[in-house]
Amino acid sequence: MTNSISEQTTAAASGAAATKQFRTKQRTETTGVDTKRVDTLVTELLTAAHDIIRRHKVTYSEYDALKSWLIQVGEDGEWPLFLDVWVEHVVEEVAGADREGTKGTIEGPYYVPDSPRLPAEAILPMRDDEPGTPLLFQGQVRAVDGTPLVGASVEMWQADDDGFYSQFAPNLPEWNLRGTVIADDQGHFKIHTIQPAPYQIPTDGACGKLIAAAGWHAWRPAHLHLKVSAPGRELITTQLYFKGGSHVTDDIASAVKPDLILDPTPVGDGTGRAVTYDFVLDKA
Repeated sequence: MTNSISEQTTAAASGAAATKQFRTKQRTETTGVDTKRVDTLVTELLTAAHDIIRRHKVTYSEYDALKSWLIQVGEDGEWPLFLDVWVEHVVEEVAGADREGTKGTIEGPYYVPDSPRLPAEAILPMRDDEPGTPLLFQGQVRAVDGTPLVGASVEMWQADDDGFYSQFAPNLPEWNLRGTVIADDQGHFKIHTIQPAPYQIPTDGACGKLIAAAGWHAWRPAHLHLKVSAPGRELITTQLYFKGGSHVTDDIASAVKPDLILDPTPVGDGTGRAVTYDFVLDKA
């Protein structure tokens, strides 16, 4: 891990980038507000908080510590990180409960739309000397009935071999390890990339203080992020992990599912790995 990157990849910088991306997304995904729904959800959330206070006899010093911490989360710009790490996996679980096709999981805070479009077999944008183990990720996109989905979109992004994401860490090319591959006339795709590394979420801000205070670890297992879609089909957002990898069994974001674990095999002279994973999309 290079000092030039690690020293500058702060919670505040990462949080600011995540907040900016989220606000851009919200401008294009506005929805109406159902006041009855808001009343129900907020009332139950507050009732649960009140119950915790009563059951655990929360003191004023603990309450003041919570208030101070909540203020710092905002000042550090870490609300996207906090919600995506500790809350989103349950929202996704509810949203995907009736899905017949491929399992989804959290999007996380590091998604950036409009990545470069690439052909069905492509090298993910990367530096000429990109470090890491070469990985061929290939598969097919199909409907639930097995029909190949022609021209399906396989949007992929990932951390590099040091655990950093482009546009969220300095000194990385804008679209490093980000791209949108368009599957062929049989729904097949082949993506040449590198195997990502596990990484710690930023620990120098408010979320790091919570982790330290609770005695938790801050690690996410290595994973590939994907959004897979086709006309008339439900978009699937998911992450794929690696069998035997660090923190697959204790992901801080609780986002790992058994169906999402890859088991790549050595290829060529053994310096690279390959894995096949198919996506099955429900009707929209």
